[in-house]
Amino acid sequence: MRAITYQTHGSPNLLKIEEIEKPVPEDDQVLIKVRAASINPIDYHMLRHPSMRRLMIALSKGKLKRPGRDVAGDVEAAGRNVTGMKPGDAVFGLCGGAFAEYVCVTPAALVMKPGNVSFEQAASVPLVGLTALQGLRDKGRVKAGEKVLINGAAGGVGTFTVQIAHWLGAHVTGVCSTRNVDLVRSLGADQVIDYTREDFTQNGQRYDLLFDLVTNHSFKACRRVLNPKGTYIAAGMVGRKMSMRGVLANQLELFVWSRFISQRVVPFVAKLSQTDLALLAELVATGRVRPVIDRTYPLVEVETALEYLERGHAQGKVVINLEN
Repeated sequence: MRAITYQTHGSPNLLKIEEIEKPVPEDDQVLIKVRAASINPIDYHMLRHPSMRRLMIALSKGKLKRPGRDVAGDVEAAGRNVTGMKPGDAVFGLCGGAFAEYVCVTPAALVMKPGNVSFEQAASVPLVGLTALQGLRDKGRVKAGEKVLINGAAGGVGTFTVQIAHWLGAHVTGVCSTRNVDLVRSLGADQVIDYTREDFTQNGQRYDLLFDLVTNHSFKACRRVLNPKGTYIAAGMVGRKMSMRGVLANQLELFVWSRFISQRVVPFVAKLSQTDLALLAELVATGRVRPVIDRTYPLVEVETALEYLERGHAQGKVVINLEN
């Protein structure tokens, strides 16, 4: 089978498409024929920051050997201990090495794909959807009527965060560039700030939660827009051009600030939850959340897709289509 593999540390052009052996599912796994996968910032961060890649591989106990996390496809085979999934089922979820024609994964990381949702749409959901949902509901504790500001509202996580915040009943303000204003408004934002014309840290407005996805302002500037008991969600703490030293410095700054201020500071990474994936599937199937897909690429153009996403101007998600 064809799969994208790491060649060495560095830029996206150090990935390679190779013919490797088709995996065989273990007793508690299913074999998925991949129909679509999507790209996340973690995919290019793993290439740019060797220390991050080594840490992620260590945390996964060596299972994260190839790039790609979001997957959608058909169950082709199931291990003898698997219940609830069978060959022919259309599923989506999280796995390691999703940029490949086949992957093996435990059923706990998957949910059924709704029939009215395409494989491309389903593949765009898992990591960004979990980040938005868990960040708002669990970490931000958002309640109906509260004011939420989303900095980076037109990106992969941002488009989901706008819609889920709206679904939770919040008053949503999105920050984006001029070309994305109409998109963000169409997703449910009550107000849209064009950052090319207005600095949200200087306009005097206050919010109950700031969901920061691009970290293009200092935390000192960001906390000015928060109410005294407001919450700062740091979900974009690895900037596109940021060194690992810069990442650690950012984390240290947030930790120090959190000791001395009344606002809550919450850096976090989304966790796999089959229950939350099922909720996201329902939200998408019923139209309450609409996946926004900027571009699709074939498997052989993963490098190009990574480079495009890394430039930081994608509207929503960038998807790899393996059905062509």
